[in-house]
Amino acid sequence: MAHFQKPAEGSWTEHFGLDTEPVNYEDSTSPAHYELERDAIFGRTWLNVGRVEQLPRKGSYFTRELDAARTSVVVVRGTDDEVRAFHNMCRHRGNKLVWNDFPREETAGICRQFTCKYHGWRYDLEGQLTFVQQEGEFFDLDKSEFGLASVQCEVWEGFIFVNLDPSNTTPVRDYLGEIGKSIEGYPFHLMTQVHRYRAEVGSNWKLFIDAFAEFYHAPVLHAKQAVDEESRKLQGFGYEALAYDVDGPHSMVSSWGGMSPPKDESMVKPIERVLRSGLFGVWDAPDIGLDELPPGVNPARHKSWGTDSFVFFPNFMVLIWKPNWYLTYHYWPTSYNTHIFEGTLYFVPPKTAYERLQQELAVVTFKEYALQDGNTLEATQSMLESGAVNRFPLNDQEVLLRQLHTTAGRYVREYEEQQSTTPVRISAAS
Repeated sequence: MAHFQKPAEGSWTEHFGLDTEPVNYEDSTSPAHYELERDAIFGRTWLNVGRVEQLPRKGSYFTRELDAARTSVVVVRGTDDEVRAFHNMCRHRGNKLVWNDFPREETAGICRQFTCKYHGWRYDLEGQLTFVQQEGEFFDLDKSEFGLASVQCEVWEGFIFVNLDPSNTTPVRDYLGEIGKSIEGYPFHLMTQVHRYRAEVGSNWKLFIDAFAEFYHAPVLHAKQAVDEESRKLQGFGYEALAYDVDGPHSMVSSWGGMSPPKDESMVKPIERVLRSGLFGVWDAPDIGLDELPPGVNPARHKSWGTDSFVFFPNFMVLIWKPNWYLTYHYWPTSYNTHIFEGTLYFVPPKTAYERLQQELAVVTFKEYALQDGNTLEATQSMLESGAVNRFPLNDQEVLLRQLHTTAGRYVREYEEQQSTTPVRISAAS
């Protein structure tokens, strides 16, 4: 029996017009399918690559390795204060332009210009070629034609996005749709105390999104670490969300979790009582100047609300927590059965050592739970690749998983259809 009101259709899955049949997970085990995803998805959608706080002044830059899209980009704040992105490639012979000791590692810094390590070509912060070593040795070289290859770059709510599709005409705000618009105005810019985790995971990129897009697993997987009182409730009644939403390729789930502070502080760990902090954040939430949350945050306006998880297709998640902090997840594919997971936690900067310790406890606690989630993935991947079973039933609480795999499959099908109808052009031999 449902603890919260279901839609008139009887389930969230049917409400959003999704199939209720078992889902085929061959999209997570096929090398050929992954190659299609690289072009159909990661080469054509808006990808979040960072935040504006990473570019605090003119000349600040960082690089992003986008293996799934077969490129590296450099993101820079120009002399005109605009944020731009370029393919991280010198126009002379294709050498990677911005890197330090190891060309496959990401880097960041501040500079007045970019200089290629190979032959010394230089580019200004707007991407224009400004200097060519021994320019006279070239044949009628017009430097204005050999600036860095630009990448579409836009900023939404302080988040920097790039789109590698030259034919794209959809602004990032439109791409993020109503779900994105519903959280505009949340003070992300105030939360500049940042903690990052990064892990190389032996599973398909979609499987980790699956793990964080449902809480059906919570009373089982996290039982040993969960607060006893809450764990018993989950095991006795199961989990159900407060609300779900789907808009185009994006989705969200709103969850209860009123444990900040818990009703009975004697039920939590001693260090949590001392620091008044834990998995769900600092119990005494900082003031972030909001009289009312944006409409998409706690959309049910439920008194037991704890967190909302927003899944922005393809690989970006934003989680807003009741105690006035947020975190992001990124899932960067590196092959059909490997990816890089990044978890980044954002807090209002602490004013005292005690406040810093409160945040540190939340950060460390998050890592332990994330390790539990991630620890199952390689076991899942290995058995999916056995091929013994490839269709799996998903329940109504796993509606975001169904939405993800359905959406990813649709992008691939539409790409294949487009490729099959694109005429092949043959140039006459000269």
